[in-house]
Amino acid sequence: MKRFLLSFLMIAALYTTAPLFAQQAATIVRESRNRIKVTTTQTRSRWVITAKNGSTTERLIDQFSKDDTTGLSRVVLEFKQPAGVAGTRFLSMDTGKSGSNQWIFLPSLGKVRRIAGSEGSGSFMNTDFSFDDIASADRNPDLDTHTILREENLNGKACYVIESKPKDSSYQYSKMIQWVDKSNKVIHKVELYDKKGAHVKTLEILELKDIQGRLSATKTRMTTIGGGSTTINVEILKYDEPIPESVFSTAYLETGKAR
Repeated sequence: MKRFLLSFLMIAALYTTAPLFAQQAATIVRESRNRIKVTTTQTRSRWVITAKNGSTTERLIDQFSKDDTTGLSRVVLEFKQPAGVAGTRFLSMDTGKSGSNQWIFLPSLGKVRRIAGSEGSGSFMNTDFSFDDIASADRNPDLDTHTILREENLNGKACYVIESKPKDSSYQYSKMIQWVDKSNKVIHKVELYDKKGAHVKTLEILELKDIQGRLSATKTRMTTIGGGSTTINVEILKYDEPIPESVFSTAYLETGKAR
């Protein structure tokens, strides 16, 4: 009878603490996403795309980020080099609970095109990032269910290892496993799994620097398992510089000029 009672109490304790662990996991993810407090972000970065055979190509890209009045994120990417992609502009606007709306301007087409939801898993401009990946840094934590799998060291850093599963089955990944630094909530690595549960890509933060008092990622690599990789080297990073509202519009995508 005592053994039965003890087992019952242990099971009851597990059911009682499970929601607490889930809440803790969600809090950690939320803190990691909101780690850097800024009004705007501007970067110039060099994207090095390495093919499976080792050959490389480069893209020079300017990025502008600014939340709207309700706190929803907006991001514009503008390709500067090489000549074949210069003038290409991309806009992603967070919609909150339902993900993001995205548009792209391709000079060869001469018009702005809306990115359909079904294209989210497609390669972004022949890189190892998908359209969804570009917006994932500001992904609303409420879109996923989070679980702490374990705690372990990664490159000498004590981390929480957290599994995040999308609540919406239409999202391109079935789960994301991320290593979050226990001391400062920096995400050091993210493993991405497809709908069949296969590990397909890995995102790694390779370099961090103090920029204007914020610990910032200045070198990031996305690797496709069994394929190539794309490394983002941030050459210029500025926080809290004014950005005109008109930059976050389809009109800017088409003209490249802020009103």
